Amino acid sequence: MAADAYLSLVLPILNGADRLAAGLPCVAAWMQRQRERVELILVDDGSAPATRDLLQSFAGDTPNVTVLVNGRNHGKGHAVARGMLAAAGSFRVFMDSDLAYPIEEAAGVVRHLEAGADVAVACRVLPESRYLIAPSFFRYLYTRHVMSRTFNWIVRHTLVPGILDTQAGLKGFTARAATTLFPRLTIETFGFDVELLYVALRHGLRVAQVPVRFRYDNEPSSMRFARDGATMLGDLLRIRWNGWRGRYR
Repeated sequence: MAADAYLSLVLPILNGADRLAAGLPCVAAWMQRQRERVELILVDDGSAPATRDLLQSFAGDTPNVTVLVNGRNHGKGHAVARGMLAAAGSFRVFMDSDLAYPIEEAAGVVRHLEAGADVAVACRVLPESRYLIAPSFFRYLYTRHVMSRTFNWIVRHTLVPGILDTQAGLKGFTARAATTLFPRLTIETFGFDVELLYVALRHGLRVAQVPVRFRYDNEPSSMRFARDGATMLGDLLRIRWNGWRGRYR
């Protein structure tokens, strides 16, 4: 890792070797175009050998790339937290490894941090945000939108007022904010996004919401929606209970 990195990019990874083989060179090319030094931290959260070998080969051929390996799958929240706490950048951004948010969108997040935000989160429902989606995914987009808006309504009225999109897989932090927030997390799965923002607000950090471009090209099943939704509602109760107990002080 680069000790004097300006920006640290963290990608939590679970399998997807074919997709990564196409996407990681784009990330490397973007890093080389930046005026400031950028490091890339790839957190392998228990991937199959094909993905693990790809990441090691990529890191061996690309400057400023580090691979952290979890011996087993812990969950996205654990992987992101590990990468963030290993990072050396003044600003630290995590994004989904499928690059549904083009790598260039990281620059918009960083600009908000440079302007004074402690935390900057992608917000897919801002009027300036744009989707790229094939016609075959329109039904999926509607279903996901309804479920996402319902979940976010619950979250905004119970835990994080004012945050319009808690689950976007692109978020940035100053180094100080990252070291404040990530050691306090208790949720290792997808509910960690809400916990992050809840703790940020409890600590009085300034949260900026950033318009983004977003691409839909992978459709989860409705059963996955239902299962994840039930798990995340349980996570909300856990966050509220932790808050009452003073866990996040």
